[in-house]
Amino acid sequence: MKGQLSAEMLILIAVIVAIVAIAATQLIGTAKKSSSQAGEQSQDLLDKSAKAIKAKTGEFCIKDNDCISNKCTCPDSVCSGSSSSEYACE
Repeated sequence: MKGQLSAEMLILIAVIVAIVAIAATQLIGTAKKSSSQAGEQSQDLLDKSAKAIKAKTGEFCIKDNDCISNKCTCPDSVCSGSSSSEYACE
């Protein structure tokens, strides 16, 4: 009977399949953690670069979101450091 599998072969195949399944589960978990950390680091980098390119108090601006303080005042078109009631350039 050449076509039959022995019990030992079936057990060996089952063990190999179980090991592969465990390894795949571990890899998926690791990939999810890495993806989450990469996303957080990317967001931090975007936040820092956005802050770095914003204008400081007294520098030229066109819109409120051009300034760190989010206050672009007219008619001077400069960033204001205070929350005064000066009107925006838009």
